[in-house]
Amino acid sequence: MIDLTSFKDLQNVPVGEFFDKPTTLTPGQVEASANLWTSADGLTHIGVWECTPGHFTADRTKSAEYCHIISGSASVTNQDGSNRRDIGPSDLLVLPLGWIGEWVIHDHIRKLYVINAI
Repeated sequence: MIDLTSFKDLQNVPVGEFFDKPTTLTPGQVEASANLWTSADGLTHIGVWECTPGHFTADRTKSAEYCHIISGSASVTNQDGSNRRDIGPSDLLVLPLGWIGEWVIHDHIRKLYVINAI
């Protein structure tokens, strides 16, 4: 039998303690996350993530990520500065396998993430 899992009220899921953002370009930027589900093979992770305003780099060369923005706002660009996307509440951002770029968090952001690793 397949067990169905569901999660409610993602706006209020506790994300735990905030820690320094490892790839930040803005001193003092912090993040926190709560993993909600991991696939049996360990390749897919679903959770809630928060980050304070600032600028950081991101690398999706070993995984794709789908980001549903719950609150806050950000701008995301490719590594070369092209293809800027401004995102906010209720938006879905797809970071395809192989993407490298930068995030600028304008307002404290909270997202639901789905990461599929290779």
